[in-house]
Amino acid sequence: MQSAGGSAAQPHPLFGGALSAVVPHSATDVSELREIPDNQEVFVHAHTDQSLIVELVEYQAQVADQDAARYHFEDIAGSNKALEPGAFEVTTVVALPKPELSLSECSSAWMLTGTQCVSKFNEEARNTVTLHLGLLRLPQFSTDVLITFNDPQSISPDSSSASATGTHKQPWTVQDFQRLLQTLTLHNPGLFG
Repeated sequence: MQSAGGSAAQPHPLFGGALSAVVPHSATDVSELREIPDNQEVFVHAHTDQSLIVELVEYQAQVADQDAARYHFEDIAGSNKALEPGAFEVTTVVALPKPELSLSECSSAWMLTGTQCVSKFNEEARNTVTLHLGLLRLPQFSTDVLITFNDPQSISPDSSSASATGTHKQPWTVQDFQRLLQTLTLHNPGLFG
């Protein structure tokens, strides 16, 4: 198992080098541990239950830019079986200034912060997770790029993640997530077909 973060500011190749971004310290590339869908790059923190996912999804033309981050957040809540009342909440959605992003090809960029009560591996136990979602819209490639930072806040003692609590050795921060978002760079548009 290799750490994806090498040195602090070294970009990490994503999707076979078609994209790159600065991945935080203590990141383990999950594809070295198990199979990951071709449209995702998944990293987990070596010592906490945090994860980062870079995902290429179909551009949702019917969703206005200012609503797209919430649309994807609710889609993730559905996948997490966290759609019942009180199981998910959006706290902020902000537009990201394009001059602060390396991915100049995006038409707009958004950052959403919210919480979801989710169970891991279909367990009964539910954990409260702060979810930071970055959305970079690429309509010319029919693609939305989602970057999701899952940051557990409250882990049930009955969860398989309970062993990760109390071992917070330098957890990732929102700044680590924002650095990944801001440094995401496109090297090969052929990635989008």
